[in-house]
Amino acid sequence: MSLVVERIGPAVTVQDLGRIGQMAFGLSRGGAADRHALIEGAALLGQEPGLAALEMAGFGGEFRALADMRIALTGAPMAARLDGDPLVWNASHQLRAGQRLAIGAVTEGTYGYLHLGGGIATPAFLGSRSAHLAGGIGGPVQVGEILPAGTDPGGPVGMRLPAPDRFQGGAIRILPGVHTELFPAETRRRFEATPFRRTPRGNRQGAELAFEGEPFSGRAQLSVLSEPMVPGDIQMTGKGMPFVLLPECQTTGGYPRIGTILPDDLPLVAQAGPGVGLRFRFISHDEGRAAHKPDAARHAALRREIRPLIRHPADIPDLLSYQLVSGVVTGWEE
Repeated sequence: MSLVVERIGPAVTVQDLGRIGQMAFGLSRGGAADRHALIEGAALLGQEPGLAALEMAGFGGEFRALADMRIALTGAPMAARLDGDPLVWNASHQLRAGQRLAIGAVTEGTYGYLHLGGGIATPAFLGSRSAHLAGGIGGPVQVGEILPAGTDPGGPVGMRLPAPDRFQGGAIRILPGVHTELFPAETRRRFEATPFRRTPRGNRQGAELAFEGEPFSGRAQLSVLSEPMVPGDIQMTGKGMPFVLLPECQTTGGYPRIGTILPDDLPLVAQAGPGVGLRFRFISHDEGRAAHKPDAARHAALRREIRPLIRHPADIPDLLSYQLVSGVVTGWEE
């Protein structure tokens, strides 16, 4: 089973949950910008969350199925059509051999995902199929490329998940780190009270934030030694401007970090489009541990939320409360 790429957006890559254990060699984890969306697609297709999918930044493309296959669409909603008929987002669907799938621009958010039953089975490198553009691994998907699917054990299609609410920014929880105390308490309070917004400057390495007011400078700002960095770190540039690190970030850096975003909230930053507002709130490490939901737990919880796109009458307990017939006529009217 496979898909042929007939038209493609400029920033479409194959992504899974990323590479583990390569930081010592200067390679960050990478993987999907929105891990939640990857897990949602796996739940819809009844497969493991580690399988690779197509990550589409801003715009999708057109694809032709070479065989019957199941797909799921998750992440930032996009205009999707199958042979011209609209498809529901955040749901699973059946593609028949020869059918054409067209995925347009995002309607909100940044990253949409196309999942195949069995996952995208491109060759793995260092334990992952993810393209890591900053690390020189893989590259954007090209017109004419064939995306092979792995073995799909099969399962239902026409299933949906509730639409997620993570494409309009909002409140982001952050954990204190080794540099947090370099920022005076008044500066940290001002950071929490300040409304930020995403700027157009950003990619899979990081996101620039704009704000009104004085910069966020800290003590010894220019004397921090180069240290390990991870996705979610909020780095302050020499001018005191915040920059959130995303999956393809560098592994070391010398700018101070005021804190680190709770992994559960990082997709909200990755999915925030230009101009979308963000607010930050410090939480303790105990609060972070209590709030964190591991991938396996998230996957299991999502499986329990799946519902059919078309409800069976036997599954509607209040069926008699619906108006099923209206506009009845005698048939004698002219």
